[in-house]
Amino acid sequence: MIEEIAHNIYQIRVPLPKNPLRELNSYLIRGKGNSLLIDTGFRQEECRRALFDALHKLNVNHDKLDVLGTHIHSDHIGLAPEVVGHDKKIYLGLEDFRWSTSDENEVYWKLMDYRYLEEGFPREELQQLFSLNPAKNYGPILDLPNYDYLLEGDILEVGGYNLEVIEAPGHTKGMLCLWLADKKMMFTADHILFDITPNITIWPNMEDSVGTYMDSLKRFKNFPVEHALPSHRETGDYFARIDEILNHHEFRVQECFDVISNFPGLTAYEIAGNMTWDIKAKNWMEFPIIQKWFAIGEALAHIDYLLQRSQIKSVQTHGLKRYYKMK
Repeated sequence: MIEEIAHNIYQIRVPLPKNPLRELNSYLIRGKGNSLLIDTGFRQEECRRALFDALHKLNVNHDKLDVLGTHIHSDHIGLAPEVVGHDKKIYLGLEDFRWSTSDENEVYWKLMDYRYLEEGFPREELQQLFSLNPAKNYGPILDLPNYDYLLEGDILEVGGYNLEVIEAPGHTKGMLCLWLADKKMMFTADHILFDITPNITIWPNMEDSVGTYMDSLKRFKNFPVEHALPSHRETGDYFARIDEILNHHEFRVQECFDVISNFPGLTAYEIAGNMTWDIKAKNWMEFPIIQKWFAIGEALAHIDYLLQRSQIKSVQTHGLKRYYKMK
């Protein structure tokens, strides 16, 4: 589905099959010369067909199309190498740009696998994830010369608009949003979602993703936003939603702390199993493995938040990390 948001600005809904996110909101800013596509969908046939059909209907010249990936997640950047113009750019934030090579991508997965194992994730379950994880299977082709990075304050001139790059670390360290000041419009990416809460997980290049995310959210209150354009689902009350998300993470931090206080010596895998999740499963052991992987990443992000503030400590025992409240 295509919707014209403003003159030369279009929202394209790209389906995400068999994914709880349901669809991606891709945005096209169409220009007489260059055009800009913000996010693309998975490198998957259903996404490819929907995106290319929409671009065809909008008469987009692919040879003059740049792509901005708001962040490196595969549902946002998976199709970028296929849709970008031959000599045009795939833009990422600097801290996400580092993952645009296959060598660094391989390092990332090795670091993540090692961390998950020492946090108690069963090896046999981790091995099953190889064929299930969309981050691995539907991501973009890497090692291309098209990749480039943007920094805070950079301006993209396209379609008669000046889009200001705003760094928004948390969901990833290199997350980017775009601020259109004259329209009081913010492309919020996955930084601010309205129907669901952005997944905040661990990253090898970010020691405290929850704290970083909360600080970034507070900073976004300084923009006089009247129109928020998120990457998934519907929009809503921008300022109220920021407060709701901040309150959500304060609750999750406390919940994580309470589990560690009441059940000292648990691994992160076991801590996650004692937290509440909005998943259709009878119990932790019946969680779909991919959702369990995401849940543990989120639990670890809140554990890291508590570690950084010396509220808890970790003790390595027989190759596993176990957590205790600081006395």
